[in-house]
Amino acid sequence: MPTAGPMTHDELMSLPPTIDLDTANGVLGIGRTTGYALAKRGQYPVRLLPGSRAYRVSRYDLYRHLGVVVEESTSEVA
Repeated sequence: MPTAGPMTHDELMSLPPTIDLDTANGVLGIGRTTGYALAKRGQYPVRLLPGSRAYRVSRYDLYRHLGVVVEESTSEVA
């Protein structure tokens, strides 16, 4: 899902629950080589999810790191 250039707000808000490291690198403005080196050393700026052979990042952790507040829809049923 990496895009050419910065990710738009709509793209950021539509990320799936978990994303690959390349996408997270793009969102955080980290180069691919640096991102993988940080992950390998356990110094990635966002918590990496355990249990997968590939590095994965939670959308929630990424939003929290970026200071993004996600407003939940409050629909009232009359």
